[in-house]
Amino acid sequence: MLTNLLSKLYNEFFESEKTGGLILIICTVLSIVAANSFFGDMYAGIWHRKLDLSFPGIHLNYSLQHWINDGLMAVFFLLVGLEIKRELYVGELSNIKSAALPVIAALGGMIVPAIIHFIFNHGTPTMAGIGIPMATDIAFSLGVLSLLGRRVPVSLKIFLTAFAIIDDLGAIIIIALFYSKDISVLYLALASGIFIVLIIFNRLRFNRIALYAVLGTVMWYCMLKSGIHATITGVLLAFAVPFNKDDGNPSSRLQHFLHRPVAYIILPLFAIANTGIILNYAQIENLLSVNALGIMLGLFAGKPLGVLLFSIAGIMLKICRYPMNVNWRHLLGAGMLGGIGFTMSIFITNLAYTEHLIIQSSILSILIASLASGVLGFVFLKTIRS
Repeated sequence: MLTNLLSKLYNEFFESEKTGGLILIICTVLSIVAANSFFGDMYAGIWHRKLDLSFPGIHLNYSLQHWINDGLMAVFFLLVGLEIKRELYVGELSNIKSAALPVIAALGGMIVPAIIHFIFNHGTPTMAGIGIPMATDIAFSLGVLSLLGRRVPVSLKIFLTAFAIIDDLGAIIIIALFYSKDISVLYLALASGIFIVLIIFNRLRFNRIALYAVLGTVMWYCMLKSGIHATITGVLLAFAVPFNKDDGNPSSRLQHFLHRPVAYIILPLFAIANTGIILNYAQIENLLSVNALGIMLGLFAGKPLGVLLFSIAGIMLKICRYPMNVNWRHLLGAGMLGGIGFTMSIFITNLAYTEHLIIQSSILSILIASLASGVLGFVFLKTIRS
């Protein structure tokens, strides 16, 4: 029964990411078209319009884009955290030998792109973007892989899922450590205290999701005020929600509930709000800047290179082994798909930079590198004979 539940959860996750990837493409294209149309200024103004929410003792006044990036995206991070948790408990990452390869591959896929961006941007104002090419977008990478159907082994799909999830975990850690500022000890202590209370509730087997949702919202507010990026709350909350081997465990139920809202509402809104790039000569010229080159080469070349080299090194050192029916060419192809940065890369871009032109050129670089990586990965994997 548990095996059937986990299989259903994995299939739902894979299918939602596949469909979500297509929706993200449509939303991105529409956003770029709208930004470059005659009502482009009005379109941009929508996302920068302030939305004021006030409660007794609480006043929040942020732009609509800020609410999406810091508020709704916390729910996306919650889903990512729940998937990481499931993988650690009963999935591909629950067994050390099975987890070793995607973990090592993910490390290579983060380290090599970061080095490439660092080489180009060391000592420049854009060095803060070192985390941008380190990210992999699960929705797009799995979406492209799904187009290959039976041409690729199931074990490669599982590997790419685990690799992308570890990559997301790495991105989350990077955000928490390097993209936080002006830390408030008081609010951080309050957020930590709420997290401890949630862990205690977990140990006492309090299974009411509503209780975790209410306290999680309060923790989000404290994290927002603490200087640590508020979306980290989603991951912390995911690890506080109880997970057990019963069919109806709270973690699995919540993960099931969040799949469609995240894939069909939250991520499309994020794409629409953050990809309204104005295409002009200045933007095209900026594609030759050290920052743009670091991002594009990091994603397009650094990802597959890092994934392949680290994976082969791990296999040669007998730390890990090839998954069933998978060879080095499959790993290289998966690394190419890992170069699809999109969601996480754009998210980190908004944290790394404040200058509008740099943000826009960075996002354009991410889109170009992601498109090139997706096309190359698809074509390359399609040519591999089982």
